Amino acid sequence: MKTFKNIPFNSIEDLSTVTINGSRHYQTPHGDFASVTTILDKMTDKTALIEWRKRVGDEAANAKTKRSTDRGSAVHAMCEDYTQAKPMLLNEKMPFLVDMFKQIQKVLDEKVDNIRGIEIALYSKQFKVAGRCDLVADYNDIASIIDYKTSDKYKREDWIENYFLQCSLYSYMLWEMTGHMTKQIVLLIALEDSPHCQVIVKKPSAYIEKAIDMVKDYHRIHG
Repeated sequence: MKTFKNIPFNSIEDLSTVTINGSRHYQTPHGDFASVTTILDKMTDKTALIEWRKRVGDEAANAKTKRSTDRGSAVHAMCEDYTQAKPMLLNEKMPFLVDMFKQIQKVLDEKVDNIRGIEIALYSKQFKVAGRCDLVADYNDIASIIDYKTSDKYKREDWIENYFLQCSLYSYMLWEMTGHMTKQIVLLIALEDSPHCQVIVKKPSAYIEKAIDMVKDYHRIHG
């Protein structure tokens, strides 16, 4: 088990969440702000998702969605425990989930250090958006927003632009709150059909303009 160096942001306090009109909002000192995932979900074209549900049927679609959500939550929890040096108890976990966690663990061990925040709540007073970032740390010695994902198979980048938009907003919110500039966003995607984690590195500057436009459109439409 790796011992990570921790350099926490002492100025960042946790935020409570509340459900408003069926969507998660964070209770910030400046009001209740919709979550990043809520905004991106509402502002994204769902035509492909709707067509997929029609093809496979609601029962199969719901079962696959639940399995994916449960898998993601389980692997995420293991990654969080690992970076916090908590007892892992891997023998109590489903073997395929442990295998997926170990894909990400290998990358964390080799590439990540100087942890600034784990599951930290972020918000933008300017754009009235909030969210919770998986990990702020150095990746290959570069300050980064790091996000854990899981997938059945390798992800094409054009399928997951929302991941890049999400992390770019985290990067902006962190800068607005602390002045800390993260120069890259890193997705660590654990795969069921591969022994290796898929790693995608992007610059938040390539996505932040589009992400902020989506936030503005959300507020214009939903008030």
